Amino acid sequence: MAKNNGILKIEGTLQDLTFYKGQDGYLVKTKSGVSKKRIMHDPAFVRTRENLSEFAESASAGKMLRLALNELLQQAKDNRVTSRLTQRMSKVQKLDTVNLRGKRTVQQGLTTVPGRLLLENFNFNDKAPMESVLLAQYSVDTQNGEVSIPNFIPMINLSVPEGSTHVSLRSAFIAVDFSSGKFSGGVSPAENLALNMTKTDVLLTPDSIPTGTGNTFILLLVEFFQMVNNNQYALRNGAFNSLSTLSVE
Repeated sequence: MAKNNGILKIEGTLQDLTFYKGQDGYLVKTKSGVSKKRIMHDPAFVRTRENLSEFAESASAGKMLRLALNELLQQAKDNRVTSRLTQRMSKVQKLDTVNLRGKRTVQQGLTTVPGRLLLENFNFNDKAPMESVLLAQYSVDTQNGEVSIPNFIPMINLSVPEGSTHVSLRSAFIAVDFSSGKFSGGVSPAENLALNMTKTDVLLTPDSIPTGTGNTFILLLVEFFQMVNNNQYALRNGAFNSLSTLSVE
């Protein structure tokens, strides 16, 4: 794959070259001479088939988690969150020491402590990582999904973006079974606060507890707003909002 630095911004196929626009500009790649049928059946491509199978598994797991927290994800995500989460799921998958290569699963990888740690502190908006936005100590109750931030002072305990007047805090407590594709859980009511020096004991309690099997996730969303004529509007369409996993069990 090469990057096109010329003045021509081409998209499409020209002979054996395919031009397309990616995140890093206009790119060009050569057409593969190997057919899909050969890749899927030729013994020489067994490793390739294994890689394809495992990529599909990690991509599916990433999609499942995104669907489970879609309500919050719509408020805080970057344009590469899908690929970043797929890459992280792939690392979790590689910790599966039970299944053979090509059949390793994210679910099995998450039975390990290192696997679960890989998904903790994952930032869904890489431009606003939680560790840079929330400057306060917090605690998490893994039994009921509560997130507690005692003595919270917005102007001290947040990295406040210019133009914002209010902040909203929400949490999610979800369970995801990556084997069955089922998920459940709840989201806390929003704690909306003016960005000032008032001290508040923040306690975020989910409106329901997840049921079923799988892994449980506790997440925190920080949203910034600007007050205009007594109405709050998302600051710059949520560009400064932060969403991160606090706990994975």
